[in-house]
Amino acid sequence: FFFSGSSEKRKMETSLRYSTNSRSLKIHAKEKLPVNSKTRFQLHGELDTGSGVPSYFCAMIRHFFHEASTNLGVGLHYDKREKLRCLVRGKKKFPVITDELVTFNIKGRCDFDQDFAQRNPKGAAEFDWNIWKFQKDQDLRLRIGYEMFEKMPYMQIRENNWTLNANLKGKWNVRFDL
Repeated sequence: FFFSGSSEKRKMETSLRYSTNSRSLKIHAKEKLPVNSKTRFQLHGELDTGSGVPSYFCAMIRHFFHEASTNLGVGLHYDKREKLRCLVRGKKKFPVITDELVTFNIKGRCDFDQDFAQRNPKGAAEFDWNIWKFQKDQDLRLRIGYEMFEKMPYMQIRENNWTLNANLKGKWNVRFDL
């Protein structure tokens, strides 16, 4: 959920990822550095174990509007296949029921080349259903969504450290949080 500032102990997040796009295992790392209670500086990147080189690196400032369940971010993204790109992203959550176990989310992002000539927009609407204590020591999140620009439904199942994402084109990826 939302970053809570000083009450949250900072730790680097690491995960192993595999997808139909790359066909190689990747090691992902993310560090969130607090700027203040509503803002953080976020660094994340990925190492491709097949080639032995980084696949991407991203640095961004994210600001959280806790009272509105909204966050916005701006940053820079470097991909091994492309030049440096600028990135803008945002997400808004709407509770469907009062305990926020079911939410309707709207999210969007757009990245631009260095000259702001080429852009790559993405936007989605999705429902999340969080099921705490599905079984003893097991939490679940079920997500169904629709990516607006690709016109593609997708789904996600998350169980504690495991996440499976898939869409109707047959593309999928799996993540294990270390």
